[in-house]
Amino acid sequence: MTARAASIGECMIELSPRPGDLFALGFGGDTLNTAVYMARLGVKVDYLTALGDDAFSDRMLAAWQAEGVGTSQVRRLAGRVPGLYLIQTDSAGERRFSYWRDRAPARELFRLPDTDALLATIESAYDLVYLSGISLSLYGDDGRARLTQALDALRARGGRVAFDSNYRPRNWPDVATARDTMAELLRRSDIALVSADDERALWGDADTETTARRIQALGVAEIVVKSAGDAAVLLVKGSRAASVAPERDVKPVDSTAAGDSFNAAYLAARLADAPPLDAARSGHRLAAAVIQHPGAVIPRQAMPSVI
Repeated sequence: MTARAASIGECMIELSPRPGDLFALGFGGDTLNTAVYMARLGVKVDYLTALGDDAFSDRMLAAWQAEGVGTSQVRRLAGRVPGLYLIQTDSAGERRFSYWRDRAPARELFRLPDTDALLATIESAYDLVYLSGISLSLYGDDGRARLTQALDALRARGGRVAFDSNYRPRNWPDVATARDTMAELLRRSDIALVSADDERALWGDADTETTARRIQALGVAEIVVKSAGDAAVLLVKGSRAASVAPERDVKPVDSTAAGDSFNAAYLAARLADAPPLDAARSGHRLAAAVIQHPGAVIPRQAMPSVI
């Protein structure tokens, strides 16, 4: 049977820089980026979010459907529009974001009239659910509580949860709330795909292996700690920590979605029963291609063979 996956979060209108002080219009968001790349790699994946009833939301849905991402669980809110972000990059390809998203409909996903039906789908329909710290920051205490109950039910019947902390300080009231919330989700996770920079900002970890051991102590069986441009640390229950380096050194054009694409290739490989080490190598190969293009989602013809 083909595994079914769900990715939960928010997609926004993206403005990415082009020569001549121009910007290109696209659509992106961490978990949406991962869903698109998973679909391109052959995974049957749905995106779970809420959109408005405007023309940009229509275009988003059409773009996801064209990529093969399932949209049956997308909710539409009358009179609302998606959030927006603008990317600025420096000479090294590092990016900075500006956001306009305070009333984004994705924030309402777990407090809509049909939320019970959505939660029941999460519990029963998927083999893997993927989400991030950005996803968690959207929903508030009540929404997060309902979501985590659904994830508990999913795992109780044998499904898996994958999580990337993807910490953005401005999304949280304080660092303590972010820590507590993410630790609770990690206790419900089977796969952690985190970045060294995010974990250092949250916890002050001295190195990537310290991060991996701390997350392992929360009960996570499979952990990847990504470090921009460097080797990832892989720690799987019952095995020693391993270092998995990128196959080649690449100068980034735009590092947007580097981690999101790594996660997609890693999860696609694991769903295809590849060993974790091979999955991490797949993650590096896709991320290396993605950072050589502007914006979050690269042209389909630029996709490398990774699995």
